[in-house]
This record gives sequence, C-alpha cells and structure tokens, in this order.
Amino acid sequence: MKPAAALFAAILPLAVYAAVDIQRWYTPEGTQVLLVERHQNPIVDVQISFKGAGSAFSPEGKGEVAGFAAALLTGGTQRLDEEAFKEQADSLAAAISSDSSSEGTAVTLRSLSRPGKLKPALSLLNQALAQPRFDAAVFERIRKQSITALQQQETDPGFIAERALARLNYGSHPYGRPAQTSVDSIRRITLDDIRAFYRSRYGKNNAVVAVVGDIDRRQTEALVRQALNGLPAHSSQSGTVPAVPEHLPRQQNIPFAGEQAQIVMGMPLIKRNDPDYYALVAGNYILGGGGFDSRLMKELRDKHGYTYGASSSLEPSSEAGPLTIGFSTQKANTSAALAAARKVLADFSAEGPTEAELQQAKANITGSFPLRFDTNAKLLGYLSLIGFYNLPDDYLEAYPKAVSALTAGQVKSAWQRRVKAENMNIVVVGAEQGETEAAAGYRPIKRR
Repeated sequence: MKPAAALFAAILPLAVYAAVDIQRWYTPEGTQVLLVERHQNPIVDVQISFKGAGSAFSPEGKGEVAGFAAALLTGGTQRLDEEAFKEQADSLAAAISSDSSSEGTAVTLRSLSRPGKLKPALSLLNQALAQPRFDAAVFERIRKQSITALQQQETDPGFIAERALARLNYGSHPYGRPAQTSVDSIRRITLDDIRAFYRSRYGKNNAVVAVVGDIDRRQTEALVRQALNGLPAHSSQSGTVPAVPEHLPRQQNIPFAGEQAQIVMGMPLIKRNDPDYYALVAGNYILGGGGFDSRLMKELRDKHGYTYGASSSLEPSSEAGPLTIGFSTQKANTSAALAAARKVLADFSAEGPTEAELQQAKANITGSFPLRFDTNAKLLGYLSLIGFYNLPDDYLEAYPKAVSALTAGQVKSAWQRRVKAENMNIVVVGAEQGETEAAAGYRPIKRR
C-alpha cells in the first residue's frame, strides 16, 4: 500500500463513520426537502432541482431547449430585467445560478442567513422560478453564444469523439439528444419552445429542495414555501427515462488532420440503483479511473508508450449511463493501441482484480470520500443527488462501507457478467485510411 493510501486507511474509521444528520420530508404538494443544519457560519446554501427538466426531455430535434430554459431563469424576471436582477442579487451579497443536466435542471442560491438578507434573496429566487422573463434579447445572445461554442468544439477531436460515441451508445434514446445538437437545431429553437417546456416541466411535485447551513427545519419549511410560491402544484409531463435498448457494437472512423488519433470506447452500463454499483465503481478505479496506478496506464503508457494518458470513467444515471475509455496516440499506433486497450479490458473482465489492486482501490475511494462533501457547497450537491435519485438517508455513510466490504470475487463477477470488450462501441478520430477497418466483430461506419 502506498503512503497516501495508508494514511487514508489510517484515518478511515474516523472520517467515514462521522454521520451526516440529514433531515428529510415531503410537502403536501410532493416536494422533497433535504436539510443539513450547519450553524458555524451565517450562510445558507439552497439548490432546487426539477426532475424531468433536463436535455433528455427536450423536444426531439431540439436538444438545447432544456439548457436554454435553465439559462433564461436567471436572465431576468417579469419584474426585473437581467441587469436589475443581477444588481439586486449583488446588493444582497447573494449568488443565484442555474444549470441543466441530462435529467434535470437546478437553480442554486447562496445567501447570508440573516433575515434581512435571506428573505429578499429568496424573493429573487422565487421570481426566477415562478416569474421568468424569457427575454428575447437575452435568448438571442445565449443562442449566438451556443452556436459559437459548438462551432469551436467541433474543431476539437476529443469533443468529436465523445459526441460520436454518445450517438453509438444511445442512438435515438433521450440520453443521446445532446449529441444530435447542430447549428441548425439550435437555430430552430424558439422562445415558444422554451416557454412550453417550462410550463410543462416545472412543478412543485417534481422539485427537490436541498438546504445546507445556518437554518433550522421550521425556517426551511418557510423557505420552501416562499421559493416555490406561484409554481403549479404538478408538472404536466412525466420525468421518467425509458430503458436503454441494446445495440450491436459499432466502430466509427472519422477523418481528422494532425499527428494524433483520438480513441474512445464505451457502452451503456450503470444505473444509480444498480445492484452491481459498488463493484463496478471499484473495478473502474482499477481499470482506468485510478490515474497512474490503473491497468490502462500501466499497459498503454508504461509498457508500450502508446499514450501520455489513458483513463476510464462511469456516469451512473436513472437508466444505463456509460462506461467510457479514452486516450490519444500517434496515428501509426492506432491499431496496436486500440488492440492493447481492448485486451486490458477483456483480461480485467475475465480475471477481475488482484487482492493488492482491490485493497489499494478501497483505500483510495473510501479514504478520499469524506473530502467530497467537506464544504457546504459540496454537501449541497450530494443532498441534491440523494433526493433526485431517491438514495437512502445514510448514503454518505453507506457508500464507503459498501466499498470496504467488497471482495475480489464480487468485482470479478460483476465485470464478467456486465462488461465484455466485444460489446464496446469504438470511435477513432484521426484514423489513417484502413488502419482500423478490420477490427474483428465490428461494423465500421462512416461519419454522418
């Protein structure tokens, strides 16, 4: 065990089992509220998330609608234009922001806890949620910025590879909608699309309110009422994501100038409530998530010198989120590097981890876990996650305990059953002609 890992292991009993006291309840309208009181500083952090208001629920062919709706929430209200809204927030020393993901939208407030500051800050938050302006000039500016950003990203081989892999992984499934975004699809979006999305997706019943800071339950109940006042009791549209259908694995080779080829491999795999969740997480750390100690780095970088860095990642979602492996290499090494990466994955899925690998993964995952929520802002994100995905109240204590209890056999079993190298979709951006066309078991396709 390395010194850092040993240190984490030494402090683990104190760090992991320090329970976070989460108070959790539902309002009569169905809003889920999660509160952690921390009275050391006179600050309150609030995040209000809306299930079913993310890009997966945007109208087909208009995947940016959810993101535009989220951005415009803080772009002015019916009472205040964008500049006046920001000026009032600044005068209160409050920060209000909004963002969207594949499955939801979140609006976040940080304010001083004194009533003279918190109450007017909540009024601004309420205006953003219940009385958005949807200003035409702000929308046009955001749309132009999105087009410019997309055009710039489309010159990046990594971005090209990730979008192509998402299309192979998800096809027409809602998780694939962001990967279908184009300049034309952005231009087709109208304010009417955004208003319709907002009216159908923002309700009290699909809201999750996470609160951390200098506030008690009674005050939080009043906060929730004030923040959500004026929103409809129920959203008119469902927030359920359909299951991800199975697809035959495919390989896509995309021409791109330059000396390097960007390679990504992936497949839909992990859910938030996955019975193999912890075995997949620990295995991913060993495969490619653990930096220089991972198998991909040792094989592709240290042994063969194909790349400066190779990694793997997991993105759990309500339905199967992706397992992704990525690296870049000299074009002449594309075929050999890809074969080596596939062999690393195949060997790991067949053999599982060694006991030493698993112990190191456990020490690092569990030892660093408390650092993920050591500030109010970090904890707020985890509270929102727990509420959004209906995770248990003791999730922050159960996670490191579950990882600590894993055996090498359990990790091996999960990866043998769930992950097969021949089922991975592959994208090569910058492939030389004919370099990877003969990959066994794959149907090469051209860039669309």
